[in-house]
Amino acid sequence: MKAPECFDGTQPFKVRSFIQSCQLIFHNDLANFSQDRKKVLYATSFLIGRAVKWIEPYVSNLTNKDPNYLLNSWKLFESKLFTLFGDPNEVRKAEA
Repeated sequence: MKAPECFDGTQPFKVRSFIQSCQLIFHNDLANFSQDRKKVLYATSFLIGRAVKWIEPYVSNLTNKDPNYLLNSWKLFESKLFTLFGDPNEVRKAEA
């Protein structure tokens, strides 16, 4: 299965396809991606540019085991990625 394309945070319309590409990898390899932390770290390895600048402070604190810490929660990571780099009008566009 093809790895996701690197995501740089400059094109809001690419957030959804980046997340979906990661999720396909996770669902295809449940044994290796059974923990949220592994999912987030995998996705993080494909961040570049603005997106990697955003995640760097979190990565520098890899020892944090708090379940609500960004690197330990796929849902939180996904939500933050959409909030920071996604299209804020996406829902309105879909409803139009």
